[in-house]
Amino acid sequence: MIAINNLSVNFTGDYLFKNVSFVVGDHDRIGLVGKNGAGKSTLLKILHRIQAPESGEITVTAGHRTGYLPQELHGQYDTTIWDETLTAFVEQRELESRIHRITQELSDRTDYESEQYAHLAQQLSDLNDRFHQIGGTTMEGDAEKVLIGLGFRKKDFTRPMKEFSNGWQMRVSLAKILLQQPEIILLDEPTNHLDIESIQWLEDYLANYSGALILVSHDRAFLDRVTNRTIEITFGNIQDYKCSYSEYVQQRLERIEAQQNAYENQQKEIAQIEKFIERFRYKATKAKQVQSRIKLLDKMEKIEVDDIDNSHISFRFPPAPHSGRVTVETEHLTLGYGELEVLKDIDFHLERGEKIAFVGRNGEGKSTMVKAIVGELAPQKGTVKLGHQVVIGYYAQNQALMLNPNKTVFETIDEVAVGDIRPKIRTILGSFLFSTEDTEKRVSVLSGGEKSRLALAKLLLSPFNLLILDEPTNHLDMQSKDVLKNALLQYEGSMILVSHDRDFLQGLSSKVVEFRDHGIKTYLGDVYDFLEKKKIDSFQALQMRNTVQDESGKVKNISNKAQYEQKKAQDAAERKRNNQVKKLEAELEELNKKKAELEAQLAQPELYAEQIASGELYREYQQIQKQIEDTEWKWLEVADN
Repeated sequence: MIAINNLSVNFTGDYLFKNVSFVVGDHDRIGLVGKNGAGKSTLLKILHRIQAPESGEITVTAGHRTGYLPQELHGQYDTTIWDETLTAFVEQRELESRIHRITQELSDRTDYESEQYAHLAQQLSDLNDRFHQIGGTTMEGDAEKVLIGLGFRKKDFTRPMKEFSNGWQMRVSLAKILLQQPEIILLDEPTNHLDIESIQWLEDYLANYSGALILVSHDRAFLDRVTNRTIEITFGNIQDYKCSYSEYVQQRLERIEAQQNAYENQQKEIAQIEKFIERFRYKATKAKQVQSRIKLLDKMEKIEVDDIDNSHISFRFPPAPHSGRVTVETEHLTLGYGELEVLKDIDFHLERGEKIAFVGRNGEGKSTMVKAIVGELAPQKGTVKLGHQVVIGYYAQNQALMLNPNKTVFETIDEVAVGDIRPKIRTILGSFLFSTEDTEKRVSVLSGGEKSRLALAKLLLSPFNLLILDEPTNHLDMQSKDVLKNALLQYEGSMILVSHDRDFLQGLSSKVVEFRDHGIKTYLGDVYDFLEKKKIDSFQALQMRNTVQDESGKVKNISNKAQYEQKKAQDAAERKRNNQVKKLEAELEELNKKKAELEAQLAQPELYAEQIASGELYREYQQIQKQIEDTEWKWLEVADN
């Protein structure tokens, strides 16, 4: 599908990657991994043809399209959510227009026996076939399903795009890519703008996607669920692993260990050979053996151990000053913006040393609650009280964007550092991977990951006993997230953590607070305990819908024999449908193999001159194409039932 050959990209004299080659198959699910700045986003841009490499070439199968979602998207929209989403159906809308035009023309004509009439009728038939094949009859249903899966409510569909944040606008862009169903999907940090429920929906969608997928993500759980291949970019080279992220981590360690052992064994062998040469170099009786060993050393292929980029941030939060037993308390708290009511009648309690995770769909009030606690948003009703001697350390969701782009890295820290911390500024910046040269860079030229690291560094400049982090892992690479998580595990103060990263949240909280429908609900345990409880609650709700009360008021299950027979018949029909789908998929696989063989023959006129000249190969090729189209149409009919 995609062949990358000797690709090189050079920025300011340094190679992001040099002479990189690999192939992407039709159904590959590739996770691109590597440290911030390794070149992952650049590679996606090159594959989407919006950036050119310095050298090398990329070959994409003819007719194959790429759909690309960047990390950040800043557009100006004058449309509603619904209208913008429907712009994804370019081909369907064009076909719809042509079908309408030809239908009108046929209804106006009376020359039913003419060749032109027959040609128009055939053209209309072909257009209708294509229209059905690409989902023209289900456009609105498909759009609604994807938008709801990505977290929109039906009442949002008619709202203007400009009323929504950049993150929600990114969801619309993602919805359009999914609805267009390109043969190759390229996603750069797609989970940054999604909540846990939407991430789980996207995982299910991508796991069943028929095309190829290449994505950049720092969400381990998401990578493990979606990918089956991992490509690591490090020191300008790539390492290709045919496995998901967690398996890659293990295989990578095993490969480096094996290389190290082989390298050490070879060095011992080389030392022995060199010792023999040195000892007998000047003995005529050993001259032949000495020359033989010299040649052996010259021909020996030296084993090298792959370089590993072990650089990572290193820090601990300052010790938490003592505070009262109660850290935060709200009573009958109502929050909103103007007439928009976000949270209503909230009672919330956080004690000293307690660690709580805020979760829920975007827009349900997590960040609004945080803003009320830190004093950025005044309550409409009720109260927010901080405990005795509570000092807040706050990392806002857009903290990296709030940095002054015109200041240097050093100036950003220097302007807020006071007292004994001032002489340690460069040490602190060094622990966040900013070299002496980097400290003189302006914030405007930093990558998203570098800005996030700089914003985190600012938190170390003064002690606090209530740490509030709102989406701190966006743009952080895997190692940086691990270091941050380790620092949070050692932090002894109270903590409120807003995040959608399940792997990062695991083990960090003793309670999970879910925000939904203007209220909150508390669950004991960490994020996976919460998700498991949600599954149980959903199952129990489903069971309740299948129960009724008898005359005595007792609950009675209505799953009687008739329902059992109905379920049995449904299961039999589903098995039959699945068998038909598998049979048609096997036929398609054989037909596509035959098509590939014919294409290979047509590409070699010197070997198949007679068959090409007679038109035999072309006729066979067209027949195979027609069979493929008919079989695909049958598959769609069966699969959609």
